[in-house]
Amino acid sequence: MDIVELIKMTVTYLLITIAGIFVIVNPLTTAFAFMSLTARMSEKRKQEIAMRATKISTGLFFIFALLGGLIFQLFGITLAAFRIAGGIILFGIAMGMISKRDGGESDKQKKPEGDIADDISVIPIAIPFISGPGSIATVMILTSEAPTIYHTLLVFIAVLITTVTCYYSMIYSKVIVQYLGDAGKQIITKVFGLILAVISVQFVVNGIANVLVDFGIFEIPGVEPAPGFEPETE
Repeated sequence: MDIVELIKMTVTYLLITIAGIFVIVNPLTTAFAFMSLTARMSEKRKQEIAMRATKISTGLFFIFALLGGLIFQLFGITLAAFRIAGGIILFGIAMGMISKRDGGESDKQKKPEGDIADDISVIPIAIPFISGPGSIATVMILTSEAPTIYHTLLVFIAVLITTVTCYYSMIYSKVIVQYLGDAGKQIITKVFGLILAVISVQFVVNGIANVLVDFGIFEIPGVEPAPGFEPETE
């Protein structure tokens, strides 16, 4: 592989990965939520909350990305099953983004009880507005199906790009809210929802293809059996 092909492959894979994570995280939703939650705070306090929320959410993504394989082993979960389940979950979120007024996985989140509730940088900004169940599942799937360590590194870069975008969307949330307005937010959220729906369907298709190959039902070009998988025989 020459340098031109490597660069092309890198850019293509990175863009696809960013799209998969970006649309489910939806920094615009974070910006609107941040604006409403910090309306009466000083600019310094807003920056502190935005930075902490970004660090926490990035750390969560990295932890689940690194431990995804271990979680599969501990609970006896196959990658195919996780792809199908994750795709179904993401599809439900996507339909919510398309059909509901405010859409997204952060809708109607209840305020938790306890000391942690006083720090909005943790809940609800970092969890679940940035690193919610859908986005964590997406990162786990992407890292689990990355063909090489190099591709896994690209997933981590995509996570960083997304969370840094969330940080700046919070810092400039006032400008974004004034510029887009509620109508603009709804349009972009629905577009993101459509993209997420397509990605979630692809997850399910890939998972079903893996199941068919794992159990020897069909041989599909480009789809290999899961490592160590042995279908039960009578």
